[in-house]
Amino acid sequence: MIKQTELLLVSLLIVLISCKDKVESKKEKVKTMVHTNVLNYVFTPKHKFDKKGLMFSDQGAWFAYSFPDSINTTGFSGPFLMTQQNGIWSSSSLTNLVLKNTKWTSIDTKSYSSHLEQVFLSEKLELKQQLFFLSGHTAIIKSILKNKSNSPQAINYSFKNEQLLADGLKLSVKENNLTIKSALTDAVGHVIFPEDVLLTASTDSTYISNEIQMVLKPNETKEFTISQSFIFKEYSWLEEQQKITTSSFDAILKDRKSDKNTELQSLIENRKIQFNDDKYAEVLAKTQLTLQNNWRIAAGELKDEGLFPSYHYKWFHGFWSWDSWKHAVGLSYYNTDLAKKQMRVMFNFQNEDGFIVDCVYRDTLIEKHNYRDTKPPLSAWAIAKIYKKDKDLSFVKEFYPKLKKYHQWWYNKRDHDKDGLCEYGSTDGSVIAAKWESGMDNAIRFDNSKILKNSEGAYSIDQESVDLNAYLYAEKLFLSELATILGYKTDADSFKKEAEKLKLIIQTQFYDPIDGWFYDTTLDGKTFIKGEGSEGWTALWANAATQEQAEAVKNKMMDPKKFFTKVPFQTMSADHEKFNPLKGYWRGPNWLDQAYFGVKSLRNYGFDKEADKATIQILKGAEGVLGKGKSIRENYHPLTGKGLSAENFSWSAAHIIMLLQKD
Repeated sequence: MIKQTELLLVSLLIVLISCKDKVESKKEKVKTMVHTNVLNYVFTPKHKFDKKGLMFSDQGAWFAYSFPDSINTTGFSGPFLMTQQNGIWSSSSLTNLVLKNTKWTSIDTKSYSSHLEQVFLSEKLELKQQLFFLSGHTAIIKSILKNKSNSPQAINYSFKNEQLLADGLKLSVKENNLTIKSALTDAVGHVIFPEDVLLTASTDSTYISNEIQMVLKPNETKEFTISQSFIFKEYSWLEEQQKITTSSFDAILKDRKSDKNTELQSLIENRKIQFNDDKYAEVLAKTQLTLQNNWRIAAGELKDEGLFPSYHYKWFHGFWSWDSWKHAVGLSYYNTDLAKKQMRVMFNFQNEDGFIVDCVYRDTLIEKHNYRDTKPPLSAWAIAKIYKKDKDLSFVKEFYPKLKKYHQWWYNKRDHDKDGLCEYGSTDGSVIAAKWESGMDNAIRFDNSKILKNSEGAYSIDQESVDLNAYLYAEKLFLSELATILGYKTDADSFKKEAEKLKLIIQTQFYDPIDGWFYDTTLDGKTFIKGEGSEGWTALWANAATQEQAEAVKNKMMDPKKFFTKVPFQTMSADHEKFNPLKGYWRGPNWLDQAYFGVKSLRNYGFDKEADKATIQILKGAEGVLGKGKSIRENYHPLTGKGLSAENFSWSAAHIIMLLQKD
């Protein structure tokens, strides 16, 4: 009996070890398979504002790089500078390595979340170049030249830049140091070459170096590094220079790989079990890279770091409040530290009355902050999500009074008739800014909206919106939850009571039992403003609908003639006469935030089968989301799946993360 027991235990141990090996093997497979060439960075700019290709950035740097699309350029494309507001290419290749009498026959490029790597081959030589970001100020390029022949090779090499593309940039040189200054920004560029390189400025926009001679024995290598830095005036170049000279390229790159793998692994391991296929792991790698490439450190007017909506579109080089709340939730699944900073970015601009500015920029001489409106109240949702991940009580203490003040601001400044229901509005009395405040700028429900004055600097449109009040209902519950965490029982009870009262109003005023849909109403609450849009399922996202109401809304959401299109849950019903995805912006395209709210709405009421089906179809139908190479877009044509508007869009990436992650 003992022998049989021992044999059984040994057999069980062998099985467990075997299973463990398979799990570890699978994890290793994930690491190596998922994050190679997830995005296609091969691109050489043809003009200074050329944004037809993708760019790689990291550590919050305000500059980025691509791979050259020509075998004759042995350097990285760029850098693409975001230090100037709308983004501009400094050069098609700032530090181009020129090897005399060498003809490259092939180039192999590999991109990772940690770095870029390219290998050039000739008949006798191999050149391997790696680029990674040491910090938010500096990129390091390491080149290793190898003689792969059986005989010694005499080599002559030098450096030069391809013609500077950007206006207003001026080069100056001193020994092996290149300095770049701009008439349009206070950021100064510093490029440090190896000590044996001596630079000469040919013009204000070009330089060349001396020609260096050497002989490489068979299998011998020559290694050198170049640093490229862009420093804003509030940072110290001397401190950054010291970091450059004391850092180990290999050690930092190893740490960077480890950090990125840890982040990605946390996303992959936290997937809902029904999305365990490798293709969904791959799309999570793409979302991580999208958010990484849009990450910017604090500079100028921006006192904390966070994410652009997109580096790819010229007007998106700033931070928006609604976007920030969504970015923060996406980030919370793998980088709570950056998620917290993303929240601080916007709350640094909170007014005394609680108002949160719509969008902010680094340089207000170029682009002014927009104080004309705010955006829908999703900040408490974001804070609660971040707290759920790391249980940082001090973070909740920091934000709770700010969130409470912002919540009360809506009732103080956006409730025209003081009936406990809020309206979208503006601070300047313009209808256009009031529409912007909804985040759904030209949605059909606002076609006939008029503006009303509440008080000085506070205006409302003449309708009560279901989504706004559903967001406020959810926010009351999140505030109650946060107050409970902090031990503020009176606040917690008060917000919960307010929520229960508001919930009944949402169920009665905004729901049309004949249509089975939630609509905005006129200010008096007596007339529905018809037109089925994505705001119709916001009450379900907030858990403010009854089960019967949710069933009716679900039926319309799953109707192929209405919302269950090739890319489901777009901004308005496909059978509406004003449906126009190509010219509509918010009159038909699928925005992935609204699609996520739709999927989450279904899950809230137990429609998991439909939610899974929709998630699969959203990711499959949206062009370029699945598979390698193409970027995640701002929005999508719901009938064709074609990607629309800006590439590399952060909130789209953040909501894909939310679609696939466990709560």
